[in-house]
Amino acid sequence: MSDILLSEKIGSAFYDVAHDVFHHGHTHYDFSGGRGSLKSSTVSIIVPLLLVGNPGTHALVLRKVANTIRDSVYAQYIWAIGELGMAAYWEAKVSPMELIYKPTGQKIMFRGADDPMKIKSIKVPFGYIAVTHFEEKDQFAGRAEIRTILQSTMRGGSMFWNFESYNPPISRDNWANKDSLEERADRLCHKSTYLQAPPEWLGEQFLAEAEHLKETDERAYQHEYLGIPVGTGGNVFENLELREITDEEISHFDRIYNGVDWGYFPDPWAFNRCHYDAARRTLYIFAEMTANKKRNKETADMLIDYGLTRDDLITADGAEPKSVADYQKFGLRCISARKGPGSIDRSMQWLQGLSSIVIDKVKCPKTAEEFISYEYERNREGEILSGYPDANNHHIDACRYATESIWKAPGQKGKSDYTPIWNR
Repeated sequence: MSDILLSEKIGSAFYDVAHDVFHHGHTHYDFSGGRGSLKSSTVSIIVPLLLVGNPGTHALVLRKVANTIRDSVYAQYIWAIGELGMAAYWEAKVSPMELIYKPTGQKIMFRGADDPMKIKSIKVPFGYIAVTHFEEKDQFAGRAEIRTILQSTMRGGSMFWNFESYNPPISRDNWANKDSLEERADRLCHKSTYLQAPPEWLGEQFLAEAEHLKETDERAYQHEYLGIPVGTGGNVFENLELREITDEEISHFDRIYNGVDWGYFPDPWAFNRCHYDAARRTLYIFAEMTANKKRNKETADMLIDYGLTRDDLITADGAEPKSVADYQKFGLRCISARKGPGSIDRSMQWLQGLSSIVIDKVKCPKTAEEFISYEYERNREGEILSGYPDANNHHIDACRYATESIWKAPGQKGKSDYTPIWNR
């Protein structure tokens, strides 16, 4: 099929991705987006073309539950083959559910992950399974379940393509959302929305429904149509920006703050390095270190090896004055965080009230995970409890200590209109 014809079947947002797929630029492709974002239809267009272009290969399309396949992803692939003008070349079977390319006998097989033994027992008449497509990725039990399936399918061949498509769940803490943030060189992550699709493909009614929801419930609109994990209302931090902080940016940082939260095991020792842009009320977190079962001398050496000197002020948890003294003895300029009554609420509200907290998710993966996952506690009725939970917040604490001189300064209480969620 020519590129011109293919461009008529997929949205322009996917042109570069399709080029990457057909040139095997990556092995794994993560497609996320809201309603009408064309992610699933694009995969269903690409997969048959991959098979036709690679004789001897087959495809396996999966959903978590088998009885959801026929009216969803199976119907989607039949539609795609018709759109490609190839319906006469494919035989559609339902027992087992397969699409067979008549000229070669290559198969697109459809299975549910609710019966893993059937997946392990799949045999192809020749060649190997080169393509997998996990539709509604978030419905699977987690990365471990997907990995187990791929360990059964990714064998016996030289090239593989794995597609995972899904609508991001509302909670940023959902495994699928967090999984897509993890960097790996052989995966391309692509996000799209209905705004990038040709309007005539979606129809006037679809667009009208989207616009109505935008006007009446902005939060639901952002989740359902833009694919943004807006949270369940329990997220402590809703001002996060996860992206690369470039070396060029870091070279201009002139207000550097360092913080340490003491720990040994099971609680880890945690260190963070930040920059605060007061004019834009933005905190940049661009370095982290984490360690278990390390003595003070060992973690001090880690910081010195990183490049910290007596010119770099470190503010550490004041609950361990001996550890602070150790760092001073080892040549580091370390002081105790003063804490005091109300300091946790004040520092957390200051962080929440910032315009943005930018975290480099590659340099600071554990910090990013903590900030994303940190939620208010709830009672049995699901109501949010006041206060901030003291769990899984080691890097959050390190950042609080690092910036203590800022949020304790007069006038630094966060946005004037910020109110803790339990008082809203």
